[in-house]
Amino acid sequence: MIKWAIIFFIVSLVAGFFGFSGVAAGSKSIAKVLFFIALAIFLVVLVFGVFLGTLVF
Repeated sequence: MIKWAIIFFIVSLVAGFFGFSGVAAGSKSIAKVLFFIALAIFLVVLVFGVFLGTLVF
C-alpha cells in the first residue's frame, strides 16, 4: 500500500510540474489517503504484536 501511495505522490509531482493542477490535486489526495490507511494498518499490527507477545509477521 505504501508503494501505491508513493506512485500516486510521484504522479502528483509530475502532473503539477507540467501544469495539470486537477490531476495533481487528485493524485495527492489519493496518495494521502493510502498513506494514512497503511499507517493505521501498521499501528494495528504493531499493537497486536506487542499485546499478544508473538511475532505477527
